[in-house]
Amino acid sequence: MDPLTQGVLGASLPQATQPARYALSAGVLGWLAGMAPDLDVLIRSSDDPLLFLEYHRHFTHALIFIPLGGFICALVLHALIGRRFGLSFKRSWLFCTLGYATHAVLDACTTYGTLLLWPFSDVRIAWNTVSVIDPLFTLPMLVLVIMAALKRRPLFACIALVWGASYLGLGVMQRDAATALGLDLARQRGHEPVRLEAKPSFANILVWKVVYEAQGRFYVDAIRTGFSPKVFAGDSVLKLDVNRDLPWLDPASQQARDIERFRWFSNDYLAIDPRNPLQIGDIRYSLIPSEVAPLWSISLSPTATPDQHVGYVTTRNPDSGQTDLLLAMLRGEGGSTPQRFLGGG
Repeated sequence: MDPLTQGVLGASLPQATQPARYALSAGVLGWLAGMAPDLDVLIRSSDDPLLFLEYHRHFTHALIFIPLGGFICALVLHALIGRRFGLSFKRSWLFCTLGYATHAVLDACTTYGTLLLWPFSDVRIAWNTVSVIDPLFTLPMLVLVIMAALKRRPLFACIALVWGASYLGLGVMQRDAATALGLDLARQRGHEPVRLEAKPSFANILVWKVVYEAQGRFYVDAIRTGFSPKVFAGDSVLKLDVNRDLPWLDPASQQARDIERFRWFSNDYLAIDPRNPLQIGDIRYSLIPSEVAPLWSISLSPTATPDQHVGYVTTRNPDSGQTDLLLAMLRGEGGSTPQRFLGGG
């Protein structure tokens, strides 16, 4: 989740659970500790572009790391801030730990994948209930957390937590509705998906990107849920087959090993980027939810040395046409009504 949201949620839990006189200090320490796990982005290498992917949302986001993470935050923040509020180190540690504890669980609600169960499991958990940025989720909580701090009223922080939990619960309902509609669509095409996932598109839980695998291909569609559901049919692409798609690649090369690292990160949702035959993309993510063109890819080179790493490519800046298209989907313009809402089962 974005840093602002992580900070807001990190502030709300200690504010809501501590006496009113600590509303400001608990909010400040919880806010900073709530953002702290994302310092793992500093683990990177100029020689290995995928290193940061492996360690983002890794051990700093594990449930077992929470007490230690809170302690490390308290070591720093108590000296800088806690003492100024007249707090004991024990109380600073408590506020930091409560704030730190919210981070990984919220990240697991997004689509990126979080190693909650490390070191016992390397499964990247993603519940796909909220976008990594969603103003409707964040802004009400932000206002309530600020009010809790200024007015010394934990009740406002409690309301913030209720709002956040309710919004995530609505996201679960929307995700399940999009999944069901996606499965209907696949079966109308004569497909029985090997797997199917629905992920919220950018900054909302109304329009979802549905990706399913069938007959060696990935099919991508956008589905608008709610009272007036719509399907925006997308495209399909062959699932990556290294031997077929990259016959020149040496299986013992670093590039080949990097593909497998990217496969783990992407849960094997890999395909050749339709914009470049030397790029492999994670097709779960795109600027427009009905598009195959991936948001991020790795780039390969037939002339690379055996120990040379792949490159990492991102496309994050939508043009005005893409923005207008997403807004049209949100309004329910275009697309088609799902068969089940036309009396087709």
